[in-house]
Amino acid sequence: MQQEWFSSWFDTSYYHTLYKHRDDKEAALFLDNISHYLKLEYQAKCWDLCCGRGRHSNYLHKKGFQVIGTDLSEQSINYAKQHHQSVGLEFYQHDMRKLFRINYFDVVFNLFTSFGYFEKTYDDEQVFNAVKKALKPNGYFVFDYLNANYVQQLFKPSDLKLIDGIEFKINKMIENNTVIKQIDFVDNGKTYHFEERVKLFDTSYFDDLASKANLSIKYVFGDYHLTTFNPEKSPRLILIMQKI
Repeated sequence: MQQEWFSSWFDTSYYHTLYKHRDDKEAALFLDNISHYLKLEYQAKCWDLCCGRGRHSNYLHKKGFQVIGTDLSEQSINYAKQHHQSVGLEFYQHDMRKLFRINYFDVVFNLFTSFGYFEKTYDDEQVFNAVKKALKPNGYFVFDYLNANYVQQLFKPSDLKLIDGIEFKINKMIENNTVIKQIDFVDNGKTYHFEERVKLFDTSYFDDLASKANLSIKYVFGDYHLTTFNPEKSPRLILIMQKI
């Protein structure tokens, strides 16, 4: 069986090198705003779904929440366990399409477009079903995704980034409502090639997923300041769903 692209790419150190510029202050702003908006109680149980190396899980834990982070990448989870794990903060390797806990979490976070990778709608439905079952009654699902219209307006077909002495050549195209990113570079004389694929979904797609999973969309925001979503101008599509 052919390995899914994200299983290999996300498990390399190069993935973290390429995206090391991501803004921790922006992430902290969003987590502060959304936890205040939802009035999350001290020691609320949080699931950081697709946690990567655990930086957001760690921040949530420092805010006084009990946090479990899961990710498909074994390397990322090993890093998170080594650098962040403590009492009230745990990490596990886990496929987001599979059930994890039942009626356990007050809130599930899926942050910074950690979705849209799968070819089949069935896989997306499995994710939403796993989240629904993991939540306590009336628990929240905080789902942070790209705004497809905004991405297409600012689309750049190529980019070149020099990071830690590695020159990443990035070529992008949009095909079948999917952003396909080809990533090529050389390190220590060896040539590497990786690919990313992220679907450009509109809001109706998530309406359907939520409905099938018995999740009710309560709020829709367009950025990390929690301003009202504008289909043409908002950089993000942030859905706050609640278990029915």
